[in-house]
Amino acid sequence: MRATLETLAAAALVGIAQGALRLVGLAGTLALSTPLSAAPWTVVTSVYAHGSIGHLLANGLVLLLVGPLVERRTNRLRFHAFVATTGALAGIAQVTVGGLLGPPAAVLGLSGAVFALGGYLLAGNVVSATLFDRLRLSARAQFALFGLAAVVLTATTAAPGVALIAHATGAFCGLVAGRTGLLDVR
Repeated sequence: MRATLETLAAAALVGIAQGALRLVGLAGTLALSTPLSAAPWTVVTSVYAHGSIGHLLANGLVLLLVGPLVERRTNRLRFHAFVATTGALAGIAQVTVGGLLGPPAAVLGLSGAVFALGGYLLAGNVVSATLFDRLRLSARAQFALFGLAAVVLTATTAAPGVALIAHATGAFCGLVAGRTGLLDVR
């Protein structure tokens, strides 16, 4: 549970920094938006930054549910790298694809990474592995199934202002990583 708590602590520290930046009129400096090259540090800072305390609490609660279960299968370094990487990929997908579908918007939060952790647990357990082995699905069919599962998981969080593309991207990354055992320490 140590890496999960460290992740929450990092989000809390970034939240404090956000508060200080807000006081001087720089609240948006940690949010990821396009063009990505304008503020490249936001690829990482946006993962740990949140739009409100409620946003942080919601992401933190789900992180506390899934994080320790993933931690049992990996080490701290891999856990943190997975959170940062999947969160960054989810954010990048949200601002780039979202910008093609509608007006450009900034993104904040751990939810893409949290969806990735949940996807990892869903696809990377013994029951799922046994099912996939028995079904003998091709890699392409599994890929398509994970895409469908990511969309279904994402639909559960559909609401105005929610980064649905980030959620789907995170879930998809987690499902693929779980199926391959990417984080498992052998």
